[in-house]
Parts: sequence; structure tokens; C-alpha cells
Amino acid sequence: MNLVDDAAQMQGDLEQLRQRLHATPEVGLILPRTQEIVLEQLDGLGLELTTGTRTTSVTGVLRGGRRDPENPATVLLRGDMDGLPVAEDTGLDFASTNGAMHACGHDFHTTSLVGAAQLLSRHRDNLAGDVVFMFQPGEEGFDGAGVMIDEGVLEASGRRPDAAYALHVISTMTASGVFTSRPGTMMSASHKLVVTVRGAGGHGSMPFRAKDPILAAAQMIAALETMITRTFDIFDPVVLSVGSIHGGTKANVIPETVTFEATVRRFSRESEELLERAITQTLRGVAHANGVDVDHELIAEYPVTINDEWETAFGADVVREALGEERFLTAKNPIAGSEDFSRVLEEIPGVFMNIGATLPGLDPASAPLNHSPQADFDPSVLQDGVAVYATLAERRLDLLAAGGAR
Repeated sequence: MNLVDDAAQMQGDLEQLRQRLHATPEVGLILPRTQEIVLEQLDGLGLELTTGTRTTSVTGVLRGGRRDPENPATVLLRGDMDGLPVAEDTGLDFASTNGAMHACGHDFHTTSLVGAAQLLSRHRDNLAGDVVFMFQPGEEGFDGAGVMIDEGVLEASGRRPDAAYALHVISTMTASGVFTSRPGTMMSASHKLVVTVRGAGGHGSMPFRAKDPILAAAQMIAALETMITRTFDIFDPVVLSVGSIHGGTKANVIPETVTFEATVRRFSRESEELLERAITQTLRGVAHANGVDVDHELIAEYPVTINDEWETAFGADVVREALGEERFLTAKNPIAGSEDFSRVLEEIPGVFMNIGATLPGLDPASAPLNHSPQADFDPSVLQDGVAVYATLAERRLDLLAAGGAR
């Protein structure tokens, strides 16, 4: 079967579906309109469909005609579906007008996974196992993958998948149609740091009669940044950025309390314990020096996204053989963003790959980033996403059925 040519024939329909999804983005775990569209597109394909109870997820299972009923090989394909609370400023004819936006390209992911389900369903007689299609809400900070795992997506076919794959478009940095990934750490883990500093309020003209939490909070922020550079190996980095600080009501009033929040990213599992210990020591030290109290919470969000070495090499071979040698590049460094597909990769060997989707005429070095109100993506990569999803599943099932790596 020629999945690449068949995917190319679907391009017009794929673009129409992407535009429908783009015009009506939804945020979070509950995406009723998006779920409705996905179910409509999957209707009649002969998939075993289930939907989530805590989310509007959709899981489809395709039973291949050449599967071993006693021990069927299984591959999982993930596509996230949610948008962002961003007001769109692209000028597209089908731009969202509801205050949300598919600024991270999840409309592309959903469309590509729908297309892969349609394509593989037409070739089901040739599939040597089962394919699980994971349509996931809530990737953007709601841990939708974790919720779907709790609800049984990894057991949807009756046994755990042997391999799992996810694709993600990027609007910048990489030429359109070029896939990138790397073995090992692909994306950082993320934490949210919430700090509350409690002092003693007073008059701004007499700070010696108060205990100033604003001054202490400022010192804590500076001390945390210094701590990062003096505690962690530069080849196993940690990134900390304070994005929110609140305290005080008037220029001449020293407040009682200040709060600030930061995002913290790390690139190895080994750095987690040291991170908690170093943050605690730094905050308490500055608090003691200023005579204030401090409480903090370091909230784990997503783990490190770690690609399996064998699966990464397999994914690279699939892209190169299907689309051309020049269509896959090994990423030099991990990405500082985070992904809840990391939860799947903690359980199942697999690979997360990016697809360059910089619009024609734009410089990848300066095009608007994912999450920007101006972010847009080259629709020509839709057929590539479908072809690669489908080919990953088809070839991996063949290898598994033949006794390959499992």
C-alpha cells in the first residue's frame, strides 16, 4: 500500500477539516464541539470508539486484518485537540472569533490523526495488529494525557501498546515539512513554583518599623536566579522564570504579604530532588535575613519527555524512506517547552517528533512562535502528518508481527 500517495490525495479534505477546527477552538478538558467534529469524521470507519468521562476525549481502536488474535501487536497514535486562551490576530478568513485560538497547531494534530484513522481504515486488511487513536483534550496545562491514562487509554485495545507516537507542528525555527526529533530527552519537565512572603505592614516613610515583604520577595527572586547558576550543572540545566508578582496597594504603604509565581523547567529526572532542596534553602535563607516568613509550593506539572532510542531511530527511518532523506533532522538540543505526552512515554516506548510548518515566504528564524496571536502554520504539511502517522503504525506493526523489537 502506498500511504504517502493516498495521503496526498486527501489534502483538500484535510485543509477543510483543519479550517473547521481552527474556527471553533476550545480550551481545557471539555471540548464538546471539537469532540463532535472528530466523532463525525470517524463515523463509519469501523473503529471501536469510546469517549472520556472526565474529558471530552475520543479513543478509537482499529483492528487489523492480519492481527494475531492471541497476542496482537498494538501501536498508539496521539493527537491533542485543545486551543489556548489567546485572541487570534492572523487575519485568516477562518480565524477564530471566540477569544480562543489554535495558536499551538493542535487543529493540525487533530486533523492529521483523523486523516490517519481514515487512511488506515481503508487499508485495515493489510495491518498486522491494532492501532489506538488517542484524541486528547487538555494538553495546554490541564494534563489531559494523565486523565486519559487514568481512564484507561493505554488498555483500550485490550493490551498495552508496544509503541506510541506523537507529532507536533512548529511555526518557526524549522523549514516547512522537515521533521525533527532526538533520542533521550526531547522536552523539559515543568513545575510551578508558588511563593508567599509574609511580613509586617507599615508606613512607607518608616520601613524600620515594618518587615517589608516586597523587598524580601525581590531578593528571593534574584537569589533564586543566582542559585540556579551556582547549583546545577550547565550540561544538565534548570530554567526558572518568574511570571507573576503581586503585593501592595499604594506607594506609601508597606504590605503584609507578597506572592509570586514562577515556571521551572529541568531536563533530567535526577535534578528533581536537588531542585526542591535548593529552592527551599534559598527562600528560607533570604526570609531569615529579612525577618519575614515564607511558604512555598513546588507543583510538579509534566515529567521530562524522553524518547526511546530505538523508536527514535525507527521514526527517523520512516520519515526518510517515506518522504526523503532531507525530511528528517536530528535535533541538537532538547526543547525547553513541556508536554504531557511525556506521561505516555513513561509507560510505553515511543517518540515525539516535531514537524516544521513555517509559512512560505517567512523566515523560520523570525516567524511568529507557537502560542503567539499571529502564529500560523503551513497547511501543506497536513498530508505529511497523515502519511507519517499511518506509516509509523503500519511498519511498526509489521516488525512486531515478524518478531521485531517489542
